[in-house]
Amino acid sequence: MSVITKPVRTLARPPLERISGTANGLRAALSSRVYLPAFSIVLVAGVLVAIGWANRWGGQDFAASMSALRVVVIGPVTLVILGVFLIVERVRPAQRRPLFARGYRQDLLYTVLNATLTVPLVVALTLSFSEVVNRSLPWLVLARIGAVPRWGAIAVIFVAMDGCNWAAHLANHRVRALWRFHELHHSQEDMSVLTVFRTHPLIHVSYLIALVPGTVLVANGALPTALLVIYAGVVAFAHSNTNLGFGPLGRILVSPNYHRIHHRVNGRNDVNLGFALTIWDQMAHRAVFPTPETIRADTGLVGRPLIVEQSGPRPGHLSVFAAQLVAPFRPLRQSTRAPSGPAGSNASDRGRRELG
Repeated sequence: MSVITKPVRTLARPPLERISGTANGLRAALSSRVYLPAFSIVLVAGVLVAIGWANRWGGQDFAASMSALRVVVIGPVTLVILGVFLIVERVRPAQRRPLFARGYRQDLLYTVLNATLTVPLVVALTLSFSEVVNRSLPWLVLARIGAVPRWGAIAVIFVAMDGCNWAAHLANHRVRALWRFHELHHSQEDMSVLTVFRTHPLIHVSYLIALVPGTVLVANGALPTALLVIYAGVVAFAHSNTNLGFGPLGRILVSPNYHRIHHRVNGRNDVNLGFALTIWDQMAHRAVFPTPETIRADTGLVGRPLIVEQSGPRPGHLSVFAAQLVAPFRPLRQSTRAPSGPAGSNASDRGRRELG
């Protein structure tokens, strides 16, 4: 006996479900090839620059602003300061390194990048951000306060700017998308004063918050270029390969011995985040003051999640340089640890001693 059954019709997926499945599949395919959140930084930068361009940079002279920033980055006084620090590194090094170590040569490439392409980008971002704040939050700008002397306003701006830099620095260690850009700075295994330039150009998007204090008090004073040069020099010196503290002032000012702890490969690197002042770290319980053991600590990223010039028999400076700049947009590697987590391997296993 045969039984005739009613044919079973396959139910078609609803259009919205098909669209959602297609979108998820496309997102998964893209995620396997690129790190999508990194493009949000590109988007923010692009939108800001477009706004600044459309509004003629808020009436500011772009060329003059770029010249002023170049004075801070590579002006004659800055170059003299950097030259003195490079000599101090040879006289009192934290770690012995060849005169032309691989890391030094790589940082020189980033110095050139900062002086050429990064400066106009930072100027565009700065003028655009200021224009957005002035148009969107005009109430944020305080009128002239007669009771506050100009030097007092400048002091407040300086301290507040350093605090904002600290907050942005913390965000770079806590937010994965920002860390992908910031880890380049931490990849240096041959620290020197030029390591201050070892940054991804787009990382400056996260530091735009440091412009807020100057915008608020602009009618009461503005940071003079000379003070910005000194500030840049202090930050550069903190990155130097120098065995030097500031004695009792080391509880207030960031020294090379203090900042080296932030870059060490063994231990947490979300401590000692201060640029010029240690007070922000102390208030956030993130200050670790140097000891004889930390002064000569190895620096870099545990497991080398980012390609570095010390990792091969040849430095391959240009190819490594290109790979490092593209790295934030590449998919995450399983070996990449969380930005704020402790490092867990010994740098001595990496066989990277004093490569030429």
